[in-house]
Amino acid sequence: MTTEKIRLVPLGGLGEVGKNMMIVEYGNDIIIIDAGVMFPDDEMFGVDLVIPDTSYLNDKKDRIRGILITHGHEDHVGAIPYVLPMLDFPPVFATRLTQGLINVKLKEHKLLEKATVNVITPGDQVELGECLVEFFRVNHSIPDAVGVVLHTPLGTVVHTGDYKFDHTPVDGKPADLGTLGRIGNEGVLLMMGDSTRVESPGYTPSERVINDSLDKIFANAPGRILLATFASLISRVQQVVDTAVRYERQVALVGRSMVNNVQMAVELGYLNIPKSTLIRAEDINKFPSERVVIICTGSQGEPTSALTRIANQDHRLVRIQPGDTVILSATPVPGNEKMVNRTINNLFRQGAEVFYQAISNVHVSGHGAQEELKLMLALLRPQFFMPVHGEYRQLVLHAKLAHSIDIPADHIVVAEDGDIIEVTADSIHVEDHAACGNVFVDGLGVGDVGQIVLRDRQVLAQDGILMMVLTVDKETGQPLAGPDIVSRGFVYMRDSEELLESARERVLESFIGLNGHASDWSFVKDKIKHTLSEFLYEKTHRRPMILPIVMEV
Repeated sequence: MTTEKIRLVPLGGLGEVGKNMMIVEYGNDIIIIDAGVMFPDDEMFGVDLVIPDTSYLNDKKDRIRGILITHGHEDHVGAIPYVLPMLDFPPVFATRLTQGLINVKLKEHKLLEKATVNVITPGDQVELGECLVEFFRVNHSIPDAVGVVLHTPLGTVVHTGDYKFDHTPVDGKPADLGTLGRIGNEGVLLMMGDSTRVESPGYTPSERVINDSLDKIFANAPGRILLATFASLISRVQQVVDTAVRYERQVALVGRSMVNNVQMAVELGYLNIPKSTLIRAEDINKFPSERVVIICTGSQGEPTSALTRIANQDHRLVRIQPGDTVILSATPVPGNEKMVNRTINNLFRQGAEVFYQAISNVHVSGHGAQEELKLMLALLRPQFFMPVHGEYRQLVLHAKLAHSIDIPADHIVVAEDGDIIEVTADSIHVEDHAACGNVFVDGLGVGDVGQIVLRDRQVLAQDGILMMVLTVDKETGQPLAGPDIVSRGFVYMRDSEELLESARERVLESFIGLNGHASDWSFVKDKIKHTLSEFLYEKTHRRPMILPIVMEV
């Protein structure tokens, strides 16, 4: 029985879709896999992004050997500019295209000089402390995606990254089944596997399916074609460009991140766009509408993205005109459905023909369905299994799937963010739990908006705010002027004069008989707050946020 163990600490991505970040500890070495963001849900008022909470690593920074990035999607690389400075800039390892996408971000945050992003290719081996790291190619909806193998003295740990098995991928590079078979034969102690599409039976269709759908739409579109997709979905951009070339259409790019990413992918040789095909967005009106294709961001209905602005008629270059065809080539991320539907409705209102996932095959997922998840388990045959990357129900279903192909139940662990999982040569269990919440990015502030600020924003959104300004005599503590009431988002002041007048009287009454306490301001403020909130609840059944302001004269 060895006392050796490997510790795993997921800081994000388990029990949620987004902000993926996995910590692997062996001996004195810490290796981090991915550092992604999550987009806020409706409850998170005003928050721009959610990033993993790295406080677990605060006292362990000197042990971090590197951050390994599986691919360039936001939910795997988005947090890098925020996390690197907090962790004293450990080296980052990523494939060529992923490095390009990371550098675009680091440049925006002015961190390019401080960070080290090393380029690796599938098949490369890197020594990090006592661990030997190996990368293998997988297919995903972005080129250059890899899975990670950590060879530790205790045994081999495999993290699949996001994957599907596509035998006819757009870039012509299928997943590396040979390497997976070899690693499986050499023996895998633990596998962590992507659970995103465990609810879907069968196989995820190949990206090639989209070529046929695009072909049909291009053949029948009378006017311009607008296609919205993720800015990082480079292979989708290639498919659209290829179809446009076949139908002799020009292509314009709209949306800052789309322009940046495509330019970078062309420079690195991941995108092949004939010079004559690409036109500037400013020039789209110089061409007949049946010759134009516009590729833009906004497939998730994000408020500031190109497609949402076009749908709301406030984009400076593009207006929908009758005869336009719009293709939404992406599935709404859970939680974004409402915004996406609003965009689709607005586009239809303006006379566009809209193709989206529900009515046409214009998107395939980048994640494997049940049969592919089984294939990965069968190739690697791990001794222990931990589902990652998915909401809690998906992790449980993935665990059941692994059990159905003969992995014993006590060799499978379903964990959540912050759990500390220990793996030894003959057991796996959740040992402990580390503090691990969401860190909110709001404007330029990182982490300065916490649960309490959010709770206040919720109260403000639900019941509004009421301010009571009172001037009192310094000597006697008796009111001299006021109280003046200002309210926002609680009641419309002009229509509620009676209510506010009674509230004033109620506050003044509460001062009678306060002589002893009159100079104790915190007591006076609490008294005002209490009196007001009782009175307003009795009259309106609402609880606005009450801010008493007392001034001495």
